[in-house]
Amino acid sequence: MIFFLPLGDIDLYYIDKVKTYVHEVYREEVIIMEKVPFSENCIDIERKQYNAVCVMDFLPDVEDGEIVGICDKDLYVDGLNFVFGIAENTGNKKCVVSIHRLKPSFYGENKENNLITLRTAKEVIHELGHLKGLGHCKNRKCVMHFSNSIYDTDFKDYKLCKSCKRRIFK
Repeated sequence: MIFFLPLGDIDLYYIDKVKTYVHEVYREEVIIMEKVPFSENCIDIERKQYNAVCVMDFLPDVEDGEIVGICDKDLYVDGLNFVFGIAENTGNKKCVVSIHRLKPSFYGENKENNLITLRTAKEVIHELGHLKGLGHCKNRKCVMHFSNSIYDTDFKDYKLCKSCKRRIFK
């Protein structure tokens, strides 16, 4: 079972649409939990960004499933300028994804709900793939390929390649 936890002032419209993509790829029930406030404890004032590991630490543990925190904050991890999301597969299967840099408006483009939804779905499916034991894939079209920029995210599909799919659905 997959749980989506909306964090802070996030538009539930996107989360509901992303649910359809995730269900198609992983064939699991997806439950949208009640929205919770976003913790301001994770901000790096100098960077004007939020530490993604810190944000993920605030996610509750769930039994028999994975939890995806979805927010609209600019995230980073040490050593990187930003991240679209991160995952932790150490017993408590948690990940966090931000739509902040997935919005066309972040790049000076017109707002387009379908593009934000597809980009968010790709990043959520990618992070869930890590929680299910997948690493980064060399196939640039596979959703498990590392996205170094929004162009990488736009280029890849929202689905797993045949090789990654075999590893999940043995």
